[in-house]
Amino acid sequence: MTGLEHKDQERSRVAFYGGSFDPPHRAHLAIARAALQALELDRVLFAPVGSQPLKPGGGAACFHDRVAMTQLAIEGESGFEISLADAPRPINRPNYSIDTLLSLKAELGQACELYCLMGADSLASIRSWHRAAELPFVATLVVAGRPGVDLDQLSSLLPHGVVIAGEPVFGGLRHGVELVGYALRNPQGKQARLILLPALEEEANATELRHLLRNPTEAVDAWLPASVLDYIRSHQLYK
Repeated sequence: MTGLEHKDQERSRVAFYGGSFDPPHRAHLAIARAALQALELDRVLFAPVGSQPLKPGGGAACFHDRVAMTQLAIEGESGFEISLADAPRPINRPNYSIDTLLSLKAELGQACELYCLMGADSLASIRSWHRAAELPFVATLVVAGRPGVDLDQLSSLLPHGVVIAGEPVFGGLRHGVELVGYALRNPQGKQARLILLPALEEEANATELRHLLRNPTEAVDAWLPASVLDYIRSHQLYK
């Protein structure tokens, strides 16, 4: 048993999957597929970010190109949708995840259970995010393992003030995907859940892929969907 409640047919489950997607690669897809299956999600919203506060120099590809590549990457994948919830803000204001999630939660309504999907490398930087301690209480964090990030040290990765409330509350396989669930608590006593997908440690790294694309080798073919690779080449990105 995983401890996840049986899906209420009148209640939808949606995961917000934000990121640069610069470019979107097969590891992004593998993480989303695993979450979709294991959590019985209705939708995974792939949301390329307009302007990341922690990357003030911007991405290597513009927002329009990253949206187009992400749309190509998820084409034909049941349950995957593109979302512009994290599109560029007016007057170049940074995109804060807390604002995006609060807006999305209000838009989807109370009948929707909202999750926030990320790799463990993102969790490792979450303490520097704007109003980070509020995030787990707006959307259930779903964190996939990534090479180089030790999820056994989970307490040291959580936002300041957010603690694990005891031992894992569930764990095991669900639809072939390993899940481990924890209860979280903040200083006000409010509780939330965090779900790990610890067995996923896809090695693709967007920074390394951009380097390989500048110096083309066959290695990129293994990590990029063919349609995305064709788009990159036809638009001469990452040169």
